[in-house]
Amino acid sequence: MQPLPHVYSVAATGSAEGGVTLTAAGLPALKSAPPTEFGGPGDQWSPESLLAAAIASCFILTFRALARASRLPWTNLGCSVEATLERVESVAHFTRVVTRATLTVPDGTSTVLCERVLNKAEEGCLVANSLRAKRELQMEIVKATVDSPESEPA
Repeated sequence: MQPLPHVYSVAATGSAEGGVTLTAAGLPALKSAPPTEFGGPGDQWSPESLLAAAIASCFILTFRALARASRLPWTNLGCSVEATLERVESVAHFTRVVTRATLTVPDGTSTVLCERVLNKAEEGCLVANSLRAKRELQMEIVKATVDSPESEPA
């Protein structure tokens, strides 16, 4: 990792109608529009869905680094994020973020270690740490045998 501070630059362009185009150096352009809840078409990424996606991505990438450092063997991590937007004291902001993680590990892997690394990943997610919303982590650990794709919940 490079020393802090890191600066991330994104540009956005839009007109009186239609979507917004997001660009950043070296990345493909991304189209954005309001979500259906704000009168948008509902067929493009919105700022709100991009925020939830950033939390999910950050959680998995943080977990990956922590699992490597903890020598935790794993094969897959699925993550969904539900971010609740509410109006509080006349200001709309995200009040709650629920992260649901399903971790698949080889049979015989310590459940305690899995839970510890998942919790550390949630606590260490810099995107979620940048919000004032209440946070909750729900986790499922699936242990899979090496010989078979079949698995059983822990």
